[in-house]
Amino acid sequence: MRLKNKIALITGAAQGIGQAIAELFASEGATVIVSDINDDKGEQVCRDINAKYANNKGTQMARYIHLDVGIEADWAAAQQTIKAAYQGLDIVVNNAGITGFLETTGAHDPEHLDMQSWHKVHQTNLDGVALGCKTAIALMKMRSLDQRHTGSIVNISSRSGIVGIPLAAAYASSKAAVRNHSKSVALYCAQKGYHIRCNSIHPAAIFTPMWDAMLGEGDAREQGIAAISKDIPLGYMGEVMDVAYAALYLASDEAKYVTGIELNIDGGILAGSAAVPAE
Repeated sequence: MRLKNKIALITGAAQGIGQAIAELFASEGATVIVSDINDDKGEQVCRDINAKYANNKGTQMARYIHLDVGIEADWAAAQQTIKAAYQGLDIVVNNAGITGFLETTGAHDPEHLDMQSWHKVHQTNLDGVALGCKTAIALMKMRSLDQRHTGSIVNISSRSGIVGIPLAAAYASSKAAVRNHSKSVALYCAQKGYHIRCNSIHPAAIFTPMWDAMLGEGDAREQGIAAISKDIPLGYMGEVMDVAYAALYLASDEAKYVTGIELNIDGGILAGSAAVPAE
């Protein structure tokens, strides 16, 4: 029960990494606020969590709110709802994000990039995190002034925020900005004495629905997975739980002395295994 009695908001929690984090946090004792723009899937995630983890008094461990992270008015509404229901927050995981491949018309390479698509990716991936951090600070700081309560902001960036991605320039740019903004938030909260930590996680090659558009179906899908796995030092793609456990650590009081870091969950990709000299 590493998150017992903590209140956690997870964005983009209707599937993939966000869903895994919500389920893991609930299993560790947190009350989770599942948020997404896919209301049907998000509400189903809550029903599943409550069916599995509701305590013997019938207390619900999850609730759903609609939240488009790129829209400031949605964040304002979420803040009011959470303040009224819980009087604050302990954990925010800013997970919602898009590649832009399915959500925009593109193109996404530096030479031909479509500016409308560029702005859409940044609105979700960067503006959404900035607004999430702003809201988190507002909901955490009064509780964190009592040093028995500390707040934790976990921002899901990407390996793409550390290295260049030629055919996904907007995605890489937005994730790099998340990496840097997380450090600014960490230092700001420390300077203010808010007892709010902020860290970023950088997954790579994690098998989620985000890969579907790139992998296709059937034999082509299996060949694509094999080709990707070949370039990963550990030899296989990661799972959503690999990221969820990292988020759990950063959200918990075990990480009370950890702020401003970037935690890579990538099977060794960023260790620099590419183009090594032959023996």
